[in-house]
Parts: sequence; C-alpha cells; structure tokens
Amino acid sequence: MAEAMLSSPFFGLVLTCVAWCIGCWVQKRTGIFLLNPLVIAVAIILAVLVALDIPYSTYQLGGDMISLMLGPVTAVLALNIYHQRTLLREYFWPVVIGCLAGTLTSVGSILLLCRLLVLDSSIAASLMPKSVTTAIAVAISDAGGGIQSITVAAVLIAGAVGAIFAPLFAKLFRVTDPVAEGVAIGACSHALGTSKAMEIGQLQGAMSSISICICGILTSLLALFL
Repeated sequence: MAEAMLSSPFFGLVLTCVAWCIGCWVQKRTGIFLLNPLVIAVAIILAVLVALDIPYSTYQLGGDMISLMLGPVTAVLALNIYHQRTLLREYFWPVVIGCLAGTLTSVGSILLLCRLLVLDSSIAASLMPKSVTTAIAVAISDAGGGIQSITVAAVLIAGAVGAIFAPLFAKLFRVTDPVAEGVAIGACSHALGTSKAMEIGQLQGAMSSISICICGILTSLLALFL
C-alpha cells in the first residue's frame, strides 16, 4: 500500500504543495528573509526523498504535472503587460533600456565566466538563460544544446537569490526609485524575484512583472546570434 502511494504521480504533486505551504508558513512566522519559501520547500523535498530512499524519477512523475503549468503561466505574462500598458507607456524607454542592460549583463557575464573557466559549450548554453522564467529558459537552453536540468537549477538559484537579497541589494546600492528597483528585480530574478517585488510595493511589482516579459523576449532574440 505504502509503495503504491509513493510511486503514484500524486505523491510528487502533494509533496511539492505541502512543502511550499510549510515554507510560506515558516517565512511568515519568523519574518527572516533568508528563510525563503522556495529554499525551505526544496530542502523539505530533498530530505523526504533521501529519508524514504525515493528515486528522483519517481518524484518527478508528480513534478511533471506542475511543469505542465509553466507554458500557460508564461502565456499569461502577455496579459500582464496588457494590464500594465499605462505604466509601460509612461516608463517605456527606462524599462526597455534597463531590461536590455540587465539581459546583456546576465548573458555576457555567463559567457565570459564560461570562457575563463574553459567550460563546455553545453554548460554555457545551459546557464545563459538563468535570469528568465523557466519555460523560456528551458526552450532557449534546448535550442542551444544545453542541459535542461542544469538550466532549471540555475533559474531557481537566480530567482531565490533575487527573492532573498533584493531588499538588501537595493539598500546597499541606494536604489530608491521604485521603477528602477522593480526593473532590476525582474531582469535578474524573474518570477521569484517579482513575488518579493510585490511585497516591497505595488509599482515595484508591476515593473518587475513587465521586466520578466521584456527580458524573456530580449534573451530569446540574443540567443539566436550566440
């Protein structure tokens, strides 16, 4: 009975949802910015898989159900731009230039480090789209011969770092303009960072949401020439 339950696709789905809810609860109760729900959820899932000696492939049967949602969620980003069209019209050039600078910095730094460290081209292709949302990043990685699992891990790390340290970086670099802060978060750490931007302020969240879409487009176009 227990073996049948653990091998069911619903095991991975339920475990993921429960781990995420626990992460959100811990973060709200403690208020410690390092205790990000994503970090806690990943730690819980890994601990359960190791403790019960469950292969990752078995867990992924349920995880694939969540992955199926990435496509529709990415398409919804276009609707978000439409809803924020007034803000985008008002701050069009600052947003576009900021996203372009963020995209060039992200992609350029990865390519430079991979060359300096003499890494394989597949690793560079896997890491290059780390700062865009997962569905777009995986598509870019696959087109360039990258390794999907490395891409997903890089995207998660970039998002978690942005979600955890965004307020600290804003204070450190004295970023006080809400538009600049939102664009920077969205350009660097996609949806995970945007969730934090929404907590910081409504304008920051809106700008970060727009940046996700624009950076995804710019990264996809840039990848065609690399």
